Amino acid sequence: MRQGLVLLGFIALCLAAGALGAAVTAPAIPTWYATLAKPSFNPPNWIFAPVWTTLYILMAVAAWLVWRRGNAGTPLALFGLQLVLNSAWSLLFFGLHRVDLALLDIVLMLAAIVATALSFRTRSTVAALLLVPYLAWVSFATVLNFAIWRLN
Repeated sequence: MRQGLVLLGFIALCLAAGALGAAVTAPAIPTWYATLAKPSFNPPNWIFAPVWTTLYILMAVAAWLVWRRGNAGTPLALFGLQLVLNSAWSLLFFGLHRVDLALLDIVLMLAAIVATALSFRTRSTVAALLLVPYLAWVSFATVLNFAIWRLN
């Protein structure tokens, strides 16, 4: 029972981070974001919500797997750091319209995701692998953020 509740807690935490980002992002999509020059590889807006929801759930399961192993203070602290950087990106990019600061944040987020995955790997290979899609998507998002910064 406790394990299930902790899993639900991790899912709630990750989805809450996503909801915070969405609350800042949604109003900016049809207004400010629509006016930006974007590269040809910019995905359609509708793709972001299902991708992020899936990634947040994978992240939560990964954190839960690590938590289950015990003695996970450092790995979970790194997980928390990357989650804070994740939420900060939305605030910087969509809330404050600071594409430049968002680019700096996302580079730091990439480093934090790598550190988290490596730390998770010492506890659970599956947990580390569950972060690979997140790492891939944030890598793509970094390239996209850079391109938008350059174009604007």
